[in-house]
Amino acid sequence: MNTIERLAELGQSIWFDNISRGMINTGELAALVGQGLRGVTSNPTIFEKAISGSKDYDTQLKQLLERSPEMETSEIIEALMVKDIQAAADVLMPVYERTNGGDGFVSIEVSPGNARDTEATVEEARRLWTLVQRKNLMVKIPATREGLPAIERMLSEGININITLLFSVDRYREVANAYLTALEKRLNAGKAVDHVASVASVFVSRIDTLVDGELQKKISAGAPGSDVLRTLLGKAAVANTKFTYHSFREIFSGPRWDALKAKGARLQRPLWGSTGTKNPAYSDLLYVDALIGPHTVNTVPPKTWSAILDHGIPRLTIEEDLDGARTMLAALRNAGIDLAWVMDKLEVEGVAAFKKSFDDLSRSLEEKRSEFAGIAQGR
Repeated sequence: MNTIERLAELGQSIWFDNISRGMINTGELAALVGQGLRGVTSNPTIFEKAISGSKDYDTQLKQLLERSPEMETSEIIEALMVKDIQAAADVLMPVYERTNGGDGFVSIEVSPGNARDTEATVEEARRLWTLVQRKNLMVKIPATREGLPAIERMLSEGININITLLFSVDRYREVANAYLTALEKRLNAGKAVDHVASVASVFVSRIDTLVDGELQKKISAGAPGSDVLRTLLGKAAVANTKFTYHSFREIFSGPRWDALKAKGARLQRPLWGSTGTKNPAYSDLLYVDALIGPHTVNTVPPKTWSAILDHGIPRLTIEEDLDGARTMLAALRNAGIDLAWVMDKLEVEGVAAFKKSFDDLSRSLEEKRSEFAGIAQGR
């Protein structure tokens, strides 16, 4: 039994934060499933790298343009993504069936340009759900203020949702309660809740990247207590995530949850995203080994997947030293780190980064469109 499989025994599913047509066509994804992979997530940045960085999509792109030369670039992107998601969902379907719908999901994200538009998000989420037509699909919706009502509406319609770009514990609690409210609405309408699945994706490493940058500014400026500030480096993300899990345990217990559970409702599992270590000075498994707990998912990039198999330590850690995590967050506040500002800034930056990837992909496809048109004219 490998480390991935031992983590599953502890209640943590490892998903892969990467997808490409090459992975699917070569059998790499199927091989990962054989090693214990239980799901796949995607985002605009992942697709931008996959589509712009290879010729694997050229055949489909040419076919789309031959059928509809005036096809909008956004429609082309959607068609390319949907094909990959459908194929990946088919590879993961045996996992979905073996776990009775607990795992085996593949996620596709709504356009980041709609992150601040509730109605546009609702419309796109419905469309993607209809286009992909796989029961093991999750549609990703950012947890922006405008995204929250869209998340609740889609879940109440029975669409599986992966809530993404979560950072603060407060916003996580809003998301978790939106899930419960959506299920309650379904029950009140006489609809089943036992098939509705959702995860709440908390981004981890980006918190340390931003907080460490603020601490380093203070240290470089010779702030008083610089030695203490150095001890806070690389500590904010894990501490914040531990309290997210603490909130999960609190919300999914008690009378409200018990009433839903009795009707077959599934837990909305917290998912740890952005768990590849950015700072080479830190352990390459900092955001894996410290965040292992029951009913969790960790979606990892390829390097982190390999590191888990090589030297991961499968033991329950997520609830260890909660008092220490509380002390750490208090120390950061005392050092002048405004954690509310950090979380808001990360959300804004996250949406902007995904939008940039989407825009970059659009430009890349426009270039290919021109290239293919030139080749056709030269015949």
